[in-house]
Amino acid sequence: MPKLSIVMPSMNEDKTIGICIEKAKKVFEKCNMEGEILVVDNSTDDTPNIARSMGAKVIHSVEGYGNAYMTGLENATGDYIAIADSDNTYDLEELTGFMKYLVSGEADFVIGSRLKGNIEKGAMPWLHQYIGNPFLTWLLNLVFGTRISDAHCGMRAFTREALQKMNLKTHGMEFASEMIIEASYNGLRIKEVPITYHVRYAPSKLRSFHDGWRHIRFMMLYRPLSFMCVPGLLVFLIGLLLTTATLIQGDVAETKLHSFILGGMLLIIGGQTLATASYMKAYGFIHGIYRKKNDLSEKLFSYHSLEKELFGGSVLLILGFILGIRIVSTWVNTGYGSLEEIETAVVAMILAAIGLQMVFSSIFLSVMLLDTNIDR
Repeated sequence: MPKLSIVMPSMNEDKTIGICIEKAKKVFEKCNMEGEILVVDNSTDDTPNIARSMGAKVIHSVEGYGNAYMTGLENATGDYIAIADSDNTYDLEELTGFMKYLVSGEADFVIGSRLKGNIEKGAMPWLHQYIGNPFLTWLLNLVFGTRISDAHCGMRAFTREALQKMNLKTHGMEFASEMIIEASYNGLRIKEVPITYHVRYAPSKLRSFHDGWRHIRFMMLYRPLSFMCVPGLLVFLIGLLLTTATLIQGDVAETKLHSFILGGMLLIIGGQTLATASYMKAYGFIHGIYRKKNDLSEKLFSYHSLEKELFGGSVLLILGFILGIRIVSTWVNTGYGSLEEIETAVVAMILAAIGLQMVFSSIFLSVMLLDTNIDR
């Protein structure tokens, strides 16, 4: 007989934990499966005692949505694993529809969809239902090529083989996004099942903007090319074209000073954006987020490449410094009058700023990658 493990995080859910456990037991019966219920608890009320008295295995976990699920998944022994909140907002009996796809082999990963199903009045704040959840789902689909309608639905089920393929690491609310990204990244067959979302008994523990930012931040970390490199390179090239065209046309100080300064600012902003993307990529390498090797990224992050960045940045910084000294010298020799060399001053500022960025970036990346096999 196959075994189903149902993992439920709990934090002061003494009013609903019993209801959820009873529904989980009905799922085992309907699916004709051996079952285990793991309640991953961080409560100060009677939740763990109720769960134990009803036959669930209670495991203590540190605070954090991702931490709770990671702890539960590590202890799950089933051939199939389902996860859901213990506040009874999800009807666990609907898991029977999930298991149909897994047992038949039609899917490796099944997720509920509240937006395709039914959301009871008052169950979800309008900000989440009409703005936050649709936007984050759209962004995830756009960047990672998925086709999910409700990326933050907390009721999911998957095979043990699927779990072993997913490289799950995050500790907070971004765990929900990470699971879908990893499922897609590893080619798992994903199915959606429309479900009903019920009104919760206890107050919600979600923090709308804080948790939303965590999801976006994780997506940025996973895909810095899409979020940072491409926009940063685009801004940098626009700035380069604008400053170059303005210099070629001449008479900057009289007619095109504002365009020239704007071009310089775009160059600096683009350079800083590209530097930030490199920091995020390095962090991903260090923490094992990118399991598939990328030869180009490894080459860019190699010690010798970082040395070249340090050298190039130093050259630009010195050139900017020399131009600055020349401007100051001219200003002194003319009796501290009005400054005429506006073009040269702006160019000196741009060279110095970009050079300094490159120097600091190379130093910081070298320190971050010091103990990795990338820094050879």
